[in-house]
Amino acid sequence: MSENRLADYTEVAMRAISRREFLRVSAISLGALVVSKGLGGCSSSIDSAPAVRFEHGVASGDPLQDRVLIWTRVTPEDPTDDHLWVAWEVATDAEFQDLVHNGETTVRRVHDYTLKVDLHNLLPGRTYFYRFRAGNGVVSPQGRTRTLPEAGVEQVRFAVVCCSDYQAGFFHVYSEIAKEPDLDAMLHLGDYIYEYDNRGWAAEYPERIGRMVPADNDVQLLTLEDYRARYALYRKDPDSKAAHASLPLIAVWDDHEVADDAWRDGALNHDPLTQGDFKQRKLAALQAYFEWIPVRPFRPGDREIIYRSFDYGDLVSLHMLDTRLIARDKQLDYLEFMGPDGVINETAFAAAVLDPSRTLLGMEQRNWLQQKMAGSLATWQVLGQQVILGRMEFPAELLANPVDPTFTTLLPKFRELVAIKSRLLQGDPTLTDDERARINNVLPYNLDAWDGYAAEREAILETVREPGKNLVVLSGDTHNAWANDLRDQAGRRVGVEFATPSVSAPGLEAFYPNFPTVVAFVEQVMDLLLDDLKYVNANQRGYLLATFTREAARADWRFVTTVKERDYSIVAGRSKTLQTSLGSRRIDPI
Repeated sequence: MSENRLADYTEVAMRAISRREFLRVSAISLGALVVSKGLGGCSSSIDSAPAVRFEHGVASGDPLQDRVLIWTRVTPEDPTDDHLWVAWEVATDAEFQDLVHNGETTVRRVHDYTLKVDLHNLLPGRTYFYRFRAGNGVVSPQGRTRTLPEAGVEQVRFAVVCCSDYQAGFFHVYSEIAKEPDLDAMLHLGDYIYEYDNRGWAAEYPERIGRMVPADNDVQLLTLEDYRARYALYRKDPDSKAAHASLPLIAVWDDHEVADDAWRDGALNHDPLTQGDFKQRKLAALQAYFEWIPVRPFRPGDREIIYRSFDYGDLVSLHMLDTRLIARDKQLDYLEFMGPDGVINETAFAAAVLDPSRTLLGMEQRNWLQQKMAGSLATWQVLGQQVILGRMEFPAELLANPVDPTFTTLLPKFRELVAIKSRLLQGDPTLTDDERARINNVLPYNLDAWDGYAAEREAILETVREPGKNLVVLSGDTHNAWANDLRDQAGRRVGVEFATPSVSAPGLEAFYPNFPTVVAFVEQVMDLLLDDLKYVNANQRGYLLATFTREAARADWRFVTTVKERDYSIVAGRSKTLQTSLGSRRIDPI
């Protein structure tokens, strides 16, 4: 422990010990973390402390059966203030008549004035209300949270989101989630923020819709202060504040919390010659993440490991994974396997993509996950993770020019392939060998997903297939809604995948903005050409409701009419419900 950290710990801990030893306090480099064990009492000194503002609302997260984190951030009236007093209150009722926790501590500029309180000694399966107080009687908004149930669980219900890009659109999805009844948690599967400046990806939107990043943060995020300022912008959004105050968050990061298409040692959106050492950028980004998001590290003081599990009685074991930053090998690129004639060497590509040493998870996380699932007796094994796990392999000829703004090249190919596939499904005996080859010669379209790490995917699927576990994978990243049957290389059904659309980041409609009928056609083509695909909506923003009971896992997608205008509604007629039921050993197909 550094001298500064030791001084922080000693000062706050001694103050807490003098108040009946009810609190154990630590301040770590990830942010200020206070462990509250019950009613600790508050002094009157906080009433005369410097005034602050609670501009970023409140949040809770990482619920367990006997504890949960609550979070806030204060904004000082005087930016030179280094120590600011903050108190918290937790009750079983919204009127705060039945207090079960209270206490106070200081927050500091070194932690960006953020505070996490880890509430211990709570009861399982209970709803709690919380708030914070500061100097001059300033009181934060009220939050509501819930601990994990211990037993007798008959239903678990998650709102699942990803890809909340402030500049690309309004956070109407968060507003809708705040209104949803009977949710156990909001699962955020990554891309909580985006690292671009106002001229970056989706740059046509911010000025038009009034979602420009302020001038003092209009940069490609590189430093700790850059990332902190971006979180501060996102957390001022009223819809974001409403969702966070309404229920606990369970989150993992993806790439844009650091840089686009990140992997263990670099990113597509990182140039070491002009932007410096990627490791330093990553550590700065993750420090800001831990300061602003109510998550616990896997190990105390570790800024890089975030995978962890949550058990909802014996109904759901939720395993949140990091498929992005801790251990991912660099993504493959078809250009690496393309000869001078423009033809991909498919033999060399297959050897690379099936290399058992290629990893998304890393051996430590993979072993942890396999042990967790093998030892779990829960009805459902649920993976919360970033990138699509199901196979999405298209006829190879479509990958030559997948983004064709005029659609003049792809449209004839799509029509030809759809016709051939339809004939194949109908058992047409007149199909030629060349026509069959056009359909059967497939390649994965997204090497950033599990398709680019096929051997490790097989290992994970085998972990649940052999003992007959019931697997549901919840995925994000693509901005689009998907449902896939999950099969191993032998074609055996192992589980299902439900993928959430984005909160605001654009989907397929961004590539074909003037061709809405083309997008609908492409969705139909995907549905026909991808054998394991059971549902796709590639052009609307929304969220996923995942509901688990003893008998079934159900996915309900909700879409909003627009994220480019302040006025919106829930889309009628495009919501979709899929359900998979328990079989004798495994889940049935969707």
